[in-house]
Amino acid sequence: MREFGYQRATDVPGAVALLGADPEARYLGGGTNLVDLMKTGVEKPALLIDVRELPLDRIEVTEGGGLRIGATVTNSDLAADPEVRRRYPALAQAVLAGASGQLRNMATVGGNLLQRTRCGYFADTTKPCNKRVPGSGCPAIAGEHHNHAILGASAHCVATHPSDMGVALTAFDAVVSYETADGPGELPLAEFYLPVGDTPHLETALPPGALITGVTLPPAPVAAASRYRKVRERASYAFAIGSIAAALDIQDGVIRDVRLAFGAVASRPWRALEAERVLTGGPATAEAFAAAADAELAAAEPLPHNGYKVALTRNLVVAMLTELTQEAAR
Repeated sequence: MREFGYQRATDVPGAVALLGADPEARYLGGGTNLVDLMKTGVEKPALLIDVRELPLDRIEVTEGGGLRIGATVTNSDLAADPEVRRRYPALAQAVLAGASGQLRNMATVGGNLLQRTRCGYFADTTKPCNKRVPGSGCPAIAGEHHNHAILGASAHCVATHPSDMGVALTAFDAVVSYETADGPGELPLAEFYLPVGDTPHLETALPPGALITGVTLPPAPVAAASRYRKVRERASYAFAIGSIAAALDIQDGVIRDVRLAFGAVASRPWRALEAERVLTGGPATAEAFAAAADAELAAAEPLPHNGYKVALTRNLVVAMLTELTQEAAR
């Protein structure tokens, strides 16, 4: 590991100024991803700026019934918060599905959004990787890719984003707040992650030096009837091979509102907008759910060894929406 400096920030402007003074610095939250990458040589910061003590650790109800979540709120505190569990249960379930209890105690909301892919080629500095070394190639395409992307990938990168929390936040139109030397800003989560294209090393639309300060969930009555489901290759803490955040509002058998987002299928949490469009105003039946999933997955381009994700995601849509329909009828 490269020798590095360490400095604890005491306020948001001070943290931003520290990073602005050293382009090789990195913000340090829980460190559950960054420190691992430092150990493997993927990340080599000259300075770590510890932001854990910044006053960004609150969860507040906003006017109208949304939530404002500070960037240094731990995953454990987020999942345990009564308002999160009541207003956005899929978010609490998604957080609890991620990692182990020990890691959730350390990991932060801001850091979760910025965690990098767990692709084995990315983590192995002896292998080429366009995300790590632009222009070096993507060996996953012809190599080990059974857990890689089926949507939104490119010839330059087929890695998936690992966040569970991000899937639920995507389903409910979360907005990311940040601070820069020029002042505050906001990015809808739908625009936060950049398309892979031919620049997979450019992962977010955050301005240079930006510090995430929080995430806001707008009011969404449908979110109270939401669920998150994660499929993985072993029951204990493991990254998803497929996941879904879903919410459904039904009146007289007709879908008034629906939210769907997929995980482990793309380089970012995938909002299933086409499936939502197909479902809205239609019947809440298994046949309609399957047709909506097929409409969304028509754009899928699986590789030779990850085609199972198409059927898996389709089945997740049908199963989850069927369960929500049955619950609404009770």
